[in-house]
Amino acid sequence: MQQDQVLILDFGSQYTQLIARRVRELNIYCEIHPFNHPPKELENFKAVILSGSPNSVRGENVLHPDVSEIRGKKPLLAVCYGAQYLAHFSGGKVAPSNTREYGRANLSFVKNDEMFFQNISEGSQVWMSHSDTIKELPTNGVLLASTKDVENAAYKIAGEDTFAIQFHPEVYHTKDGKQLLANFLVDIAKVAQTWTPDSFVESTVAAIKEKVGTDKVVLGLSGGVDSTVAAVLLHKAIGKNLYCIFVNNGLLRKNEFESVLKQYEGMGLNVKGVDASKRFLDKLAGISDPEGKRKAIGGTFIDVFDDEAHHIQDVKWLAQGTIYPDVIESVSVNGGPSATIKSHHNVGGLPDYMKLQIVEPLRMIFKDEVRRVGASLGIDPELLGRHPFPGPGLGIRILGDVTAEKVRILQEVDAIFVNGLKEDGLYDKVWQAGAMLLPVNSVGVMGDERTYEKVVALRAVESTDGMTADWVDLPYKFLQKISNKIINQVKGVNRVVYDISSKPPATIEWE
Repeated sequence: MQQDQVLILDFGSQYTQLIARRVRELNIYCEIHPFNHPPKELENFKAVILSGSPNSVRGENVLHPDVSEIRGKKPLLAVCYGAQYLAHFSGGKVAPSNTREYGRANLSFVKNDEMFFQNISEGSQVWMSHSDTIKELPTNGVLLASTKDVENAAYKIAGEDTFAIQFHPEVYHTKDGKQLLANFLVDIAKVAQTWTPDSFVESTVAAIKEKVGTDKVVLGLSGGVDSTVAAVLLHKAIGKNLYCIFVNNGLLRKNEFESVLKQYEGMGLNVKGVDASKRFLDKLAGISDPEGKRKAIGGTFIDVFDDEAHHIQDVKWLAQGTIYPDVIESVSVNGGPSATIKSHHNVGGLPDYMKLQIVEPLRMIFKDEVRRVGASLGIDPELLGRHPFPGPGLGIRILGDVTAEKVRILQEVDAIFVNGLKEDGLYDKVWQAGAMLLPVNSVGVMGDERTYEKVVALRAVESTDGMTADWVDLPYKFLQKISNKIINQVKGVNRVVYDISSKPPATIEWE
């Protein structure tokens, strides 16, 4: 079914993905495009949102899009930089703020007779994040809201469905942000709220059938949420023509290869398990550099996957579990303003000689949406609730070179930690958890003997999408219990530490 769509033009704000997530929460489909690479066909979009930006409209390198095909022709909401942009280039005035306007503020004036602010009253908390301020409204600008420090906190253009706000409705701290987005998109722009997991499954299965037909598709399963949901979607569309390969790279969690294969057995999927652990560990021998390890693991995966794909006759498609944040971050490389966080090469970045066409059923949805789609497909909640696990596995949680003995140690430590979280009802309160094996030994005492053994660091974070994360304040008694278990049960470890770094400035993984 054809969905009503909303276009978000990205000016490089750290919050742009959050705008999209909030719009999707309203059961409205939206897409993010760089401001300087908008879609050529605009008729499919019923409304447009301009994002914030770290740039200034007064700067030399001002981000200057042509909105002539949008403004006055489609409902338009300009957020922060977008609001300043409309003011600055349409007869208004933008100047530096006396102080940086950052953090919580409260609306001190709201024009109540406007549909835009319906069900939002004076005193409502909003979130500001800007160093410029709008001193004078643009031509035909009508003031809609103010705060104590920001007179022109919201305005509209008379005679148009064009609205602008100086605060961020997408962040949690703006208490009525979702209401305001609903007012604009549902009541003013008349966008239909038909974007649901069921509708996504229906339209995606139909699209796969049309695209792939009766061709064979090969998919590299990881045991994680994304590849699993992608597999079930594809299986629903093409059945026995989907061939899944689950490779054991020797860097999985303890007993994970066997347990994941068993889990897939009951799902009706055509899955082949390939134990290539020795091949991976041989390739990693002597490599200590994190990027070198990633390349060795990725390159070996390609070789193993290619070998197995050749056993399937006439396979024409490669399926990948790419999700929307991967797409957004990679688009920046081609000219978008957002800082590129990482390049994404699912399944290691496949070489040209494989000659396979790509099918990515999840490429337009976020991680939380993937889980909701998985629930709609009837996938086991335990599998959908699994913590993210890095593609290179324990290879990047072992700092320094990787050996079979180090993998054994870390698998044992990780199993005690993760199983402990589950036993104490803490697993679902954590977004991602794991252990790191450090390249240092420390002195310890066991019985009457002096030991000189490994140090492990435990890591548990809370997050929504992994782009930012805070360490989880796990109970001291729990940490004490886990530490004692690890030191008593894992030969080779005599010290346990807990990582209390947030992202940023640290990253979730250590390598």
